[in-house]
Amino acid sequence: MNPEVSRAAEFEELRPLLFAIAYRILGSVSEAEDAVQETWLRYEGSATQPKSVKAFLSAVVTRVSIDVLRSARVRREQYVGPWFPEPLVDDPYEDPERAAELADSVSMAALLLLERLSPLERAVFVLREVFGFGFAEVSSAVGRPEAACRQLAVRARRHMEAGRPRFAADRRERDELAGRFFDAFQEGDVAGLMELLAADVQLLGDGGGKAPQFGAGAVGAANVATLLAFLVPRFAEIGGRVEPHEVNGQPGAILRDREGKVLNILSLDIFGGRIQTIRSVINPDKLGHLGPVADAWAVAAAADAHRPAFEPRPDQASSTGP
Repeated sequence: MNPEVSRAAEFEELRPLLFAIAYRILGSVSEAEDAVQETWLRYEGSATQPKSVKAFLSAVVTRVSIDVLRSARVRREQYVGPWFPEPLVDDPYEDPERAAELADSVSMAALLLLERLSPLERAVFVLREVFGFGFAEVSSAVGRPEAACRQLAVRARRHMEAGRPRFAADRRERDELAGRFFDAFQEGDVAGLMELLAADVQLLGDGGGKAPQFGAGAVGAANVATLLAFLVPRFAEIGGRVEPHEVNGQPGAILRDREGKVLNILSLDIFGGRIQTIRSVINPDKLGHLGPVADAWAVAAAADAHRPAFEPRPDQASSTGP
């Protein structure tokens, strides 16, 4: 067999794992894809064949991701408004034995907790706790002694456990509640929404200063329910569509304009039998990997045009739209 063909085939077989590692370290689809591509270039240019291709490639993509994260953290500190990970609607890596860890580690809430860790802590946690790598492999990947990696893992695990909700929702219960939420959401049913929202629910938005925030920043069940019920009918009037879809392993939805272009992504945090947080990602720079992106400002203007002049805006809305 041609060694170059064999090497390419080995890489393609491991690509889903490499992307999964990079995405959890970086919280960015585009940066993770770039890290995987850089890993291939280094593997292709390597003169020797490693004993374990999986260990070698995992180490390379981890090191590349750590370097990217260190520079990305500076940009994220200067980000306009809340920063959320780029939405992931399909995780290419599957491992039935670690399905629970994989789903939990890719959620918006978990990725935001990971943001608080140092790049090394984050990489060690991802390799060890999520993908089950041995400490010898982790040590080789991050270039630190095993004892140091164990300490990094303990610190990272302690921080992650402290930030997680105490009672996670059962998957079936979670999906049923999310289905009821999106039914009420699309019907503009304030009472129905309020039944499903935690008393201190938050609606948070990531526009990056490049798109209208559509009322993000509302707090409390009554405020959030009223705001959503106000916005959704206007979105429907201009041909918008709400498509329930799993986002980062959790219930969510893709919002599209009348042409089918991606406008917004919604992700729900559910625990304790209620929706605790609704996150909206509308920054167009974070949606391009999902397909053609809608012009959010044009959608907002169209929604304004359909709103009767005498009808007041909700106090919570910073802009008009869903």
